[in-house]
Amino acid sequence: MAQILDGKKLREKLLADLKQKIDGFQIKPTLVVILVGENPASKIYVNNKKKTAEELGINSQVINYPANISEKELLSKIEELNNDKNVTAILVQLPLPEHISKENVINAIAPAKDVDGFTPYNFGKLFSGEEPTVYPCTPKGILLLLDEYGIKLEGKHVVVVGRSNIVGRPLSQMLLNRNATVTVCHSRSNLDIIKTADVVISAVGKNIIEGEMLKLGSVVVDVGIFKDENGKTRGDVDFESASQVASYISPVPGGVGPMTITSLMLNTVELFEQNLS
Repeated sequence: MAQILDGKKLREKLLADLKQKIDGFQIKPTLVVILVGENPASKIYVNNKKKTAEELGINSQVINYPANISEKELLSKIEELNNDKNVTAILVQLPLPEHISKENVINAIAPAKDVDGFTPYNFGKLFSGEEPTVYPCTPKGILLLLDEYGIKLEGKHVVVVGRSNIVGRPLSQMLLNRNATVTVCHSRSNLDIIKTADVVISAVGKNIIEGEMLKLGSVVVDVGIFKDENGKTRGDVDFESASQVASYISPVPGGVGPMTITSLMLNTVELFEQNLS
């Protein structure tokens, strides 16, 4: 039976340390989150981010805009926040309404305030093997979780399922920087290759991986989260069958999810400290 990669437990430990650090600051970091529209999932995410920030002593501001806001007005606000010396970190909650270009919005955030690590500057730094201002939150959280359990990546074959700019692409590069051998799978891939993986990380949002697909003793990180037809929260991996084959497995919920918001808070403080130096 696989050992659980417990994101909740690690989250408590990391945030306790972070709160102690923030308590020592005379001026507190400020995280600004922009929410456009009424997407219910986005509202939950934003509320969780605000609540966590406030518990740590980070100043948190949520700016709500109606779904029909113009792209020009949104870009103007981002420019204003870029120039505000009191603002440490800027996050625009995705997805955005169709009439607003996600690329234009992300590109408008100053790299020094890019708490998600999504700007072309930070992506370019990451993919050229240099240190970005901060690393994207979910990939960073995954690596923190693997490190906590002493899971070595150097020389290991890691299969990443999913190639999004939020998880798959940056994560694959961060794994390469750790000297892992990385295979990236997507909707056109033959998933038989999972059988050869020492570590499997899946970020698709569909139930696609069964225990029989895994190599015995492999490490499984499940990033996907969705509701099935019965309203039950599920991940990409069939937990029951996979936990009989894997050596370590992250549950859904309680695995990667808590680590994403933890990484956001860590990134906010990192940006704050960089701006002080």
